Amino acid sequence: MPPHRQFAYRRSPDQDACTPAHHPVAIIGAGPVGLMLALDLARRAVPVVLIDDSDRIGVGSRAICFAKRTLEIFDRLGLADAMVEKGVTWRRGRVFRGEQELYDFDLLPEDGHKQPAFINLQQYYVEAALAQAALAEPLIDLRWSNRLAALEPRNDGALLTIATPDGDYRIEASWIVACDGARSPTRAMLGLEFRGEAFEDKFLIADVKMRADFPTERWFWFAPPFHSGQSALLHKQPDDIWRIDLQLGPEADADTERQPERVRPRIEQMLGHGDFELEWVSVYRFQCRRLDRFVHGRVIFAGDAAHQVSPFGARGANSGIQDADNLGWKLALVVQGKSPLSLIDSYDAERVAAADENILHSTRATEFIAPRSLGERILRDAALSLAAVSALGRPFVNSGRLSQPTAYAASPLSTPDRGWPGGVAPGAPFRDAPVVAEAGETWLSEALRPGKPVVIAHGEDADGLAPPGVACVAAPCAKTVMDSPDRAGLLAARYALPAGGAVVLRPDGHVAACLPQATRADVARAIEKLEGRLP
Repeated sequence: MPPHRQFAYRRSPDQDACTPAHHPVAIIGAGPVGLMLALDLARRAVPVVLIDDSDRIGVGSRAICFAKRTLEIFDRLGLADAMVEKGVTWRRGRVFRGEQELYDFDLLPEDGHKQPAFINLQQYYVEAALAQAALAEPLIDLRWSNRLAALEPRNDGALLTIATPDGDYRIEASWIVACDGARSPTRAMLGLEFRGEAFEDKFLIADVKMRADFPTERWFWFAPPFHSGQSALLHKQPDDIWRIDLQLGPEADADTERQPERVRPRIEQMLGHGDFELEWVSVYRFQCRRLDRFVHGRVIFAGDAAHQVSPFGARGANSGIQDADNLGWKLALVVQGKSPLSLIDSYDAERVAAADENILHSTRATEFIAPRSLGERILRDAALSLAAVSALGRPFVNSGRLSQPTAYAASPLSTPDRGWPGGVAPGAPFRDAPVVAEAGETWLSEALRPGKPVVIAHGEDADGLAPPGVACVAAPCAKTVMDSPDRAGLLAARYALPAGGAVVLRPDGHVAACLPQATRADVARAIEKLEGRLP
C-alpha cells in the first residue's frame, strides 16, 4: 500500500517559552524540497526547524519522474539505492502520431554512470523516504500540524507566528526558507507575485492500476486514435500503476472531467478494455511562472514556491530538489560564519537562471503540444510530418524536453577557464564516471558524499593539490586513455584531463574551476572563490 502515513502532532518546548526561541534556520513545508534541504543542512551540522501544516504524506502520485541528477543528490544523502530498487528504471521513449511511431530516443546511451537516466517513482514514496530520514536526524525538529500564520521580516532574520492545535506560538529564525508549494502562504505574506503565463488547455492526469505488458518506456502520442486528436502520455510506475495524461482542451470543466464516470470511458477507449482501477485523478491547467527574485533579505524561496512549470519534461520536482542542493551548502557556510552573506546571492543568480531555462523548455513544449493558433498548429503538424520521413525533422518535435541540470555559465563562483582543452566548462554539472584504484572501483559521485569540494587531478602527486579536508580523486592522464574505452580511462576522458591539470568541483557537483597546470595555491584560490571569499 502507498505510505500515506499520518504523523502525530506533538507539543514543542518552544510553545511554553516565555520569549520566542531562536533557531538558525526555519523551513516552511515538508514536501520533497523542504525535507531534502533539512537533511542536507543537518548533515552539515546546522540545526533546522521544519514545519508543515499537514500531518501526513501527500495523497496521489503527483511527481513521478526523477532524473539522474536528482538521484545523484539523493545518493549523497544515502537514499538513492532504495529508491532505484523500488522505482521503475527507464531511459528510452517513443513518440507517435496517430498510430504511426515517428521515432524513439535513448536518454543515456553511454555506460559508466552510477545512476540511471530516470526512474518512475510516486512522490509519496520519495516523501516517505525523506521523512523517515529526517525523523531519524537529531538536528531536524520536524513539526507536523504547525502552520505559518504570520511572518515579520527583520534585518537579521524574522519573527514567525505558528498556529497549532494548541494555539499560536512564536519563534525567531536567522534564515527562513519557503518550500511551501505553488500556493505558498509565505509568498503571499510578503506580497510577492509570480510573473509568467498560464495556459488555457487543461489536462487530465490519472493513475490507473492494472496488469499490462507495455514496456518501461515513455510513450507520447500526438493525435492518438483513441483520444479525439489531442495528445496522450503513458508511463509505468511501481505497484502496477500506470500514469496516463490526456489533453482535454481549454473548454473542459475540471470538476466534471475528474469524475469517474467521465474518466473511465476515456481510459477504456485508450486501453481497449475496462480491467483497471482508478487510483488517483486530477485535472491541471499548466503555468510557467516564477518570482522575480528568490532571495528577499533573510527569506529564501525554493521549489514550487519560487517557480512553476508544466510537467512536460519532468522539470518541477527535479528542479526543486536541485534548488535545495544548490542552497544547502551555501546556507551552511554562511550560518557557520565561514562565508559572507553575499554567497546567498549566488543562489538567487544561479537558480533564477535555472528556472528561466526550465520555463523556456516547458513553455515551448506546451505551445507545441497545445498550439494556440492556426499558424502554430500548421507549423506543429509540418514538423510532425517531416519527422515521419526524415531524422532531420525530429529536433523540431517537442513532446517535452526531459529534465537536465542547468549549467551556471555566468556563475560568480567559477574561476575563469584558462585554455582548458575540452570536457566540461566551469559552471557545468559534473559527469559521473568510475574511479578505478587498487582498492577497487567506486564512483566520482560518491566522493561528493561528505558535502565538500572535490578535486579531480592527474598523477601520483594528486593528493598534494587538495587542502586539508578536501577529497582528491586521482585519474590517469587523458592523453593515455582517449583511445582506450576501458572504464579506468572514463574519468580522465570525460573531463579531458591533461597532464598536470585539475578540476575543482563544488559541493553540489558543479564545476568550479578547470586548471590546466594546477598548483596547490590555484586549487586553494578556486575553493575560496566558490565559497564566496574571493571576488
